[in-house]
Amino acid sequence: MLGKTSENHITSLSEIPIQFIRGVGPKKAALFARLGVETAEDLLWHVPRRYEDRSTLRKMSECRPGEECTVVGQVADYRLIRTRRPAFTIFEASFSDSTGMLKVRWFNQPYLADLFEHGQLVMLSGTVQQGRRGGAPPEMQSPIFEIVDEDTDREPIHVGRIVPIYHGTKGVSSRLIRSLVKRVLDQHVDHLCDVVPQDIRERLGLIQFKTAMMQIHFPKGPAPRVDGGSALDSLNRRRSNAHQRLAFDELFLVELGLGMKKVGMKQRATGIVFQVGGPLTERLRQHLPFTLMDAQERVIREMMADMASPYPMNRLLQGDVGCGKTVVAAFAIVCAAESGYQSAVLAPTEILAEQHFWSLRRLLEPLGLRCALVVGGQSKAERNVLLEGIGDGSIAVTIGTHALLHDAIDFNRLGMAVVDEQHKFGVLQRALLKAKGACPDILVMTATPIPRTLALTVYGDLDVSVIDTSPPGRKPIHTIRVLESQRAKAYRLILHELREGRQGFVVYPLVEESEKMDLQAAVSGWEQLKGIFPDQSIGLIHGRMKVSEKEAVMHAFTGGEIRLLVATSVIEVGIDIPNATIMLIEHAERYGLAQLHQLRGRIGRGPESSTCILMTKGGGSPETKRRLDTMVSTNDGFVIAEEDLMMRGPGDFFGTRQWGLPELRVANLIRDVGLLEQARTEAFRLLDEDPELAHPDHAGLRAVLHRRWKGKLDLVGVS
Repeated sequence: MLGKTSENHITSLSEIPIQFIRGVGPKKAALFARLGVETAEDLLWHVPRRYEDRSTLRKMSECRPGEECTVVGQVADYRLIRTRRPAFTIFEASFSDSTGMLKVRWFNQPYLADLFEHGQLVMLSGTVQQGRRGGAPPEMQSPIFEIVDEDTDREPIHVGRIVPIYHGTKGVSSRLIRSLVKRVLDQHVDHLCDVVPQDIRERLGLIQFKTAMMQIHFPKGPAPRVDGGSALDSLNRRRSNAHQRLAFDELFLVELGLGMKKVGMKQRATGIVFQVGGPLTERLRQHLPFTLMDAQERVIREMMADMASPYPMNRLLQGDVGCGKTVVAAFAIVCAAESGYQSAVLAPTEILAEQHFWSLRRLLEPLGLRCALVVGGQSKAERNVLLEGIGDGSIAVTIGTHALLHDAIDFNRLGMAVVDEQHKFGVLQRALLKAKGACPDILVMTATPIPRTLALTVYGDLDVSVIDTSPPGRKPIHTIRVLESQRAKAYRLILHELREGRQGFVVYPLVEESEKMDLQAAVSGWEQLKGIFPDQSIGLIHGRMKVSEKEAVMHAFTGGEIRLLVATSVIEVGIDIPNATIMLIEHAERYGLAQLHQLRGRIGRGPESSTCILMTKGGGSPETKRRLDTMVSTNDGFVIAEEDLMMRGPGDFFGTRQWGLPELRVANLIRDVGLLEQARTEAFRLLDEDPELAHPDHAGLRAVLHRRWKGKLDLVGVS
């Protein structure tokens, strides 16, 4: 027995521990916990990982050795054989139908001797083998079986149908899970209630919740599906209507939770009302050596509207490499400064922090705004000077890594926080940064363009702006893959560009675990290149150099004194050299797709054609080939990001766990992005009508929402 059933299936099944389902018990419950299954509700949401078609019944005479066959036969004979080896048994049985015989053996399952009876009808599914002696009937070893109960209408669940296969663990087989799921559904299926409002279900053509739950575990015949194809394919690709319904439920609950968190944040927080459009902002615009693109102007307007409102800005700025995000961020910083507030710029690494420092200082110091860089390795005296300037407000913009979150740094009046590469920072860091000011506006920048709805979900508490164009006049970068054995070809291409008066990069990977060796490789490469190109000025930059040394090298490169810059991968962002038209990336197989795209974005910023050379040893894994082929085939950051997402999965790509999104057991943020858009639209439409789901009709929805988010919606009073 499962226990008394309440009218609300969610509450009922969520309150029934798995150990109290008949056939489990405390020991098995501990094994189920490894699978994340602790209640009867968890069991139903532990959906099959794949399906096998065991529905086609064959006559025994039709079965050939090597074939997978499902047959029905009567028990003709059986015996339990005890071998000389202790505790090793063989259970042997013969089955017959009207056309022939089949001999079956199971090993170490002596209980079967008490299970089978002469004349009993049994369904078997497995691989057929040749009989051991000439003329002997065909055999099976350890097939899946199910005894047919001729006195009831009970359908088979292990054979004779499309059969679900589950993720299991030692001691928890697919067969056991299948039996327990059937037991729960048999007792509770009529009490499985829909928490998705009826009007939404009808509008989207969703099947009933209980129908979906039955079909996902025990599909009958051809499974209903969204697009064409076989029933088995529909199920295994998770495109059946049952999968779509349950995936929608998960995404709908995610979007409802995000919407309620967003509403709650606005209700609680009182932000700074900045004065926008002042004279300093206009000076910045006039100071720029180029005209802003329409997309940049649109995003600036969106930011200014946020900053002028009484609610704190929480905005995500998406844009491909080289689209001009830093300039847009500078407008937010200047707006804050005009209202008497400081800004903090938080980067995931010291190298990126330094590059933002160089870029922002060029833009802001001509306006009289003092910029400071806070990184590790600074002397105590140097750090004290910076702390004093931050504390008395004379430093308008502070750029750094997580070191900015250190207690010793006390801002005088922090009003704006710019966070680079959101998916490298967790909620805790952002919360600490907010704690540095009363309630600063936050602008998050990412050069990893992803579909808007996906961004709104992963960065759920943020509004999204997109710079979807590149500066005019830029040409696509030609990318080629060159083997180390073809190094001379790469050097000829570099020399041609340098002799045309242009500049270039040679980039060496820098991996933390082997930093010393990587650094030696870069220095050695620099020495070799000076011999290969003796008439060219070749510079070197790496992460171990002092800030002042790096600044001197970058100044010389920007001014054209250095023609070819050898670098460890310290140049991912923030470097804008329109005259740089060629890049050689050493050991390109060691980079991720996003990092390769970021590096390539350092060239192709002027009117001339540019070339990126990916140098590899050759060979490599299929994943490596796929990454490099993607780089060769496209310059489009959205295409590259989508491919990166597909290869790495959302968890690795975003570090999703640090945002505390509910676990998705059926839905996939990449595969189901269309469904995600529908779920978001419907969730926000519902919240417009009932912001706190207080209507009695939404009580069940409110309860399951709270449980799926595991209490993380307490911010908005969900109970």
